[in-house]
Amino acid sequence: MKELTVTELFDLDETIAGAIFEGITYPWEVLPKIGEFIVNLGNTLPEDEYEKAGENIWIARSAKVASTACINGPTIIGKDAEIRHCAFIRGNALVGEGAVVGNSTELKNVILFNKVQVPHYNYVGDSILGYKSHMGAGSITSNVKSDKTLATVNTPEGKMETGLKKFGAVLGDYVEVGCGSVLNPGTVVGRDTNIYPLSMVRGYVGAGSIYKKQGEVVEKQ
Repeated sequence: MKELTVTELFDLDETIAGAIFEGITYPWEVLPKIGEFIVNLGNTLPEDEYEKAGENIWIARSAKVASTACINGPTIIGKDAEIRHCAFIRGNALVGEGAVVGNSTELKNVILFNKVQVPHYNYVGDSILGYKSHMGAGSITSNVKSDKTLATVNTPEGKMETGLKKFGAVLGDYVEVGCGSVLNPGTVVGRDTNIYPLSMVRGYVGAGSIYKKQGEVVEKQ
């Protein structure tokens, strides 16, 4: 499905991770490559703009990082990003420029494009969040199926196999996820779509739409 491709979901000018998507059709294909990519990219970052703050941890000198945050590598924190009180970055995390990682938010194996906001009690694992996407308080990505089988993406044309045991969600640019929502394994949300609060989302949600509940998705007017 063309709607699920990298070029349909993201503006690659809004991340320093653009190169990881070269030659890639579907964004989840990069998930196993994030850690190695961060290490290679981090070693090329200019020292006058980024400080090496630990093993395979690079933090932009213009970023704001709370003393109570826990950051494990490999991780890159972009320019003007804000890492707030008690954020937990477990590693394999690339946080874009101007992004916000908030109180008690946990990241693991993720790419956050520029100006992404995950500001309150979020869990984001094995996921990619596009430019200016936002997850409301308490919304999470669930990245492993309860039966431990490989994640698939449900689409109108049938299931797409990913070959991945761990795959949370892909949010296109400008996606808004309402508070308390759960994005089930293999969720892909098209650009400029809104997810109602307290939603349980599975599979592909089209671009430019409003997800009210399962089976009730309408186009934006």
